[in-house]
Amino acid sequence: MSYDADVIIAGAGMAGATLALALKQGGLEPLLIDPLAFDTQLAPTFDGRSSAIAFASFRQWRALGLAADIEPHAQRIEQILVTDGRTPGASAGGPSPFYLRFDSAEIADRSEGEPLGYLLENRRSRAALATAVGKAGIRVLAPAKVASVTFDKACAAVTLEDGRILRAPLVVGAEGRGSVVRAAAGIGALGWDYAQTGVVATVRLARPHGGVAHEYFLPGGPFAILPLTDDRASLVWTEPTTKGAALKAARPEIFHAHLQRRFGPFLGEATVEGPVFTYPLSLQLAERFAAPRCALLGDAAHGIHPIAGQGLNLGLKGAAALAETLVDAARLGEDIGSEAVLERYARWRRVDTTAIAVSSDLFVRLFSNDNPLLRLARGVGMAAVNRIGPARRFFMQEAGGAMGDLPKLLRGERL
Repeated sequence: MSYDADVIIAGAGMAGATLALALKQGGLEPLLIDPLAFDTQLAPTFDGRSSAIAFASFRQWRALGLAADIEPHAQRIEQILVTDGRTPGASAGGPSPFYLRFDSAEIADRSEGEPLGYLLENRRSRAALATAVGKAGIRVLAPAKVASVTFDKACAAVTLEDGRILRAPLVVGAEGRGSVVRAAAGIGALGWDYAQTGVVATVRLARPHGGVAHEYFLPGGPFAILPLTDDRASLVWTEPTTKGAALKAARPEIFHAHLQRRFGPFLGEATVEGPVFTYPLSLQLAERFAAPRCALLGDAAHGIHPIAGQGLNLGLKGAAALAETLVDAARLGEDIGSEAVLERYARWRRVDTTAIAVSSDLFVRLFSNDNPLLRLARGVGMAAVNRIGPARRFFMQEAGGAMGDLPKLLRGERL
């Protein structure tokens, strides 16, 4: 049978593009399909979010040749400070004696001097990936939209909305929570809405942030101050849906007044730069990560609350594991779209992904409320972890993506 590619990837977002680069490095020919051209995805108005990139995920991007394009825009996260309280004011000496501090110096001997992670604006990551995809000569069809997918014993056939039909031994669904590929493969998804909205804005700070990320828990949800380069910060402000909509629609001076009240005085005045974005928050987890001739990646496989900053990192871990599985199978002469091969990928990622999704859901339920007993329990828990060095170091290693059976790319090795 004549194929159009070794692997067709539906979705050229950050996880899909990373997978394409990894497959190309391993000697396979990927084909990316996306409804939006790369130029559209790079516009400042397309995605106002920033992402905390675990140091293991950052190693993967370095191994794929992105270092020159991402490192100038990546802010090292040297410390993370978690505090709790009923009233606004995200300062280190907040209204509660319960707090939790993580410091990269504690795990420097295990992480080879890496920080706890890197904060990078999504548009910068997308731009670096687009440049690398172009340099690698990876074929991209965009704008182009997948209309349907059929699977048989020999291949997956992808039909585009313009009528074109493309065939490959394997199709990867990486096109988000409403994945056409996942639906075509008959894979269901579990999940629920949190009735919360993430309000996202970039601000310029009056004082240096020192590479410290702050997460402050209020009854309506977490308020995160994430350090960016040039003494800016990305704010992820979680509110109930109705309040989130009101903040989005508020006049700039009203929004700024609410922001400054929650922000507190410890970094001085925070001046909003650029538009304000809002995103509905929910949990969605695919029942399976693979089926014959089909694999799921990124938000098509798992979409979680941003409370722990692990959403994109799960997708990047999946890209590393899927690429290594497929490249190893191809070098052994196996059918890369077979159920036996794809089950290795699913088994590799299932436990870690489910554990992080469940943990994130528990954190949301524990921290997005004002129940006195739960407040006491979470405060005592944070204080206890803060006083137990091995527990702190375990959480830092886990957040850095350096625990468990790591794929080569997450260790910084080429395929």
